[in-house]
Amino acid sequence: MSKLETNTIDNISGSSTLTIGDSNTSTITLKSGATLTNFPTNTPGFAVRLTSDQTVSSDIPTKIQLNSEAYDTDSAFDSSTNYRFTVPSGEAGKYYFYTQVYGSSDTGDDIQETSIFIYKNGTSQGFTGTFINDTMGYNVSVKSLTLDLSVGDYIEFYGKVTTSSGTPIFKGQATRFDTHALGYKLIG
Repeated sequence: MSKLETNTIDNISGSSTLTIGDSNTSTITLKSGATLTNFPTNTPGFAVRLTSDQTVSSDIPTKIQLNSEAYDTDSAFDSSTNYRFTVPSGEAGKYYFYTQVYGSSDTGDDIQETSIFIYKNGTSQGFTGTFINDTMGYNVSVKSLTLDLSVGDYIEFYGKVTTSSGTPIFKGQATRFDTHALGYKLIG
């Protein structure tokens, strides 16, 4: 075994590929605590939630006012007016999105269905209906999908609560479930 000490390893001029190891290499070991830099990350990324109940009309898709950010790596989610994620400059690619809507009503016991819609540039990319319908009169619906996005494309999250009576609401900051969404760019 021999040891090579150097500060930089680079490929030859005119080549864009640098190979470490050959057909005999099965493991590359780094020193414990070593830091690797300049690798792709799953950003931009965001996680947002609804902080208080949002009153909606029964059986009508309504934009969820996701007004609180747990994180927003590129300041690409507008949590104050448009409640949407917009792809920043230089960040086109495949993105993963997930959202959960916690539907209820002011009477709490007459929910028929809760649905989620994810919109790209104002067009629905499909929906999903009730996932959990518990005995307390609450419905939870979840949806995830992957989309190819270009710079300037925007994503919005809509929900729909259908009630037989009472005023439907999206629950915010609940103790059991809450209404929230997240998204991030996929590596590769």
